[in-house]
Amino acid sequence: MTKHPNLRAVSAGEKPEKSLTVSEAAKRGTARDLLVATRDRIALAVENTETPARDLAALTKRLMETVREIEAIDARALEEGSSEEVTDGEFDATAV
Repeated sequence: MTKHPNLRAVSAGEKPEKSLTVSEAAKRGTARDLLVATRDRIALAVENTETPARDLAALTKRLMETVREIEAIDARALEEGSSEEVTDGEFDATAV
């Protein structure tokens, strides 16, 4: 199961943020925002019964690539967020 570092419990009466369009994300969002907006837009095209069958393979491939890019950004954010300090032990020359 993929962890989502940006997810949190909402307060009573709190409304969710509106999703950005691709152009809004390109203008004022982060790289992740743009990928999420792109993912959502591609998913709409894949689901649309009017999308030509010849385009579905390319759209589906790009959808999966975009999802992997988002997961990679989330994984890096999760790694950077863990601040476990690692300390060096004593050097033992006889162990070499």
